[in-house]
Amino acid sequence: MTSGVTAAVWAAGQVARVRDDPAGRTALMGRCYSGPFGRAPRHLPFRRAALSFMGWQVRRGVLRPETSDRPGSPWWRAVNERILRDGCEAVGLSGGLPGPASSPTVGSWLSFVARPTARAWYRAHNGSVVAAYLDHRALAEAENEAERFFLNVVLCRVLYAHALVAAPRLSLGPLSPIAPLLGDPRLGMTGIFLQLSRVLPDEYPLRGPVRSHLEREIGFGRLLDYGVIVPRLQQLYTWSAGELPAPGLLGCVRDGAPVYAWPYEDRGVWEPRPSPALRLVHRALPPARSARSGP
Repeated sequence: MTSGVTAAVWAAGQVARVRDDPAGRTALMGRCYSGPFGRAPRHLPFRRAALSFMGWQVRRGVLRPETSDRPGSPWWRAVNERILRDGCEAVGLSGGLPGPASSPTVGSWLSFVARPTARAWYRAHNGSVVAAYLDHRALAEAENEAERFFLNVVLCRVLYAHALVAAPRLSLGPLSPIAPLLGDPRLGMTGIFLQLSRVLPDEYPLRGPVRSHLEREIGFGRLLDYGVIVPRLQQLYTWSAGELPAPGLLGCVRDGAPVYAWPYEDRGVWEPRPSPALRLVHRALPPARSARSGP
């Protein structure tokens, strides 16, 4: 680390050096979990979930530089940078660089550094994700229809994974005792809930209308989104807005339908086609009556 600079300035420099290097971004993300002195054994297990999602972004090409023959996504690049910058700043502060923290989300990362639990990790990671979503809504509006739809899917799933750990009754109803295990990012289970490759092709930009992609969503992914998450979506966003805290998140949902860079009038895409499997899931896992459904 360079003495004489604040942690925020140092972090910005770290991110700037890898801005046009997707592999460099991935390496920087990995180093954040090693701490300021290269040894952080309590934090390393959480690196799995972060790098898994980073790998998916790299394969899709959304992090490719603007000068590439096939440029990446300005929105995905900006969101990824926010997560990297917040994490790097927390590393700098914990390593002795002067502050203060440049944002509340950096404070959440510092809380994770001090006490690395699954709930603390989600508060830090999802806090950065949601802050980036809210800051870069204009970039999201510039994406095509299919991409804008899946930006909402990604947000729903990361919020739901957090709720599995911190609000099990909200997330899984009568199966709440197993919810924290399913959502724990250290155990590799989170990838099941965030895995989009069976629905969203590993390419950018997406081609074709939303319906053409939805027709390929079968099995677990469809049951998760339409059977479990969508029925409790309004509660999930309300709970998440308080947990992170991020009151602006409430502007990303309306009457139980995601509306981040997505018109409310087109909410029909969130209404599933009836099927015996979906009806069974709805009966077995009814939503909680209140959004205040903690452990």
